[in-house]
Amino acid sequence: MVCSMSISAEEILAEIGPVQEILDEHDGVVTVIDTSDGNIMLSLDGGCTGCSSTPMTAMQIYYSLKKLDHVSDVIFVNGELPDYMRTFIDQKMAKEAEQGTDGDDEPQGEIV
Repeated sequence: MVCSMSISAEEILAEIGPVQEILDEHDGVVTVIDTSDGNIMLSLDGGCTGCSSTPMTAMQIYYSLKKLDHVSDVIFVNGELPDYMRTFIDQKMAKEAEQGTDGDDEPQGEIV
């Protein structure tokens, strides 16, 4: 799906929600590089650099942002989201769509 609506860097950062609190505690920084055509390009910097939890952080961010109607894809320029994690989230979201849920019955800020 190609999205013609754009989203601002501020909206992206606001949508990250609970993940931002954890990033703040560990000096992690989400840098929004580009938001054109619904393709969100991000970099996880600061305390995220070299952190073993960065792929899980990227997975949660990907999940949160992909729920937005005008987001086509989320690209991490530093490769923080391995393909198998991207596939896991895409399958989870497809299952939620099939069931007619959007994950709101699950704990916020967690992927289960």
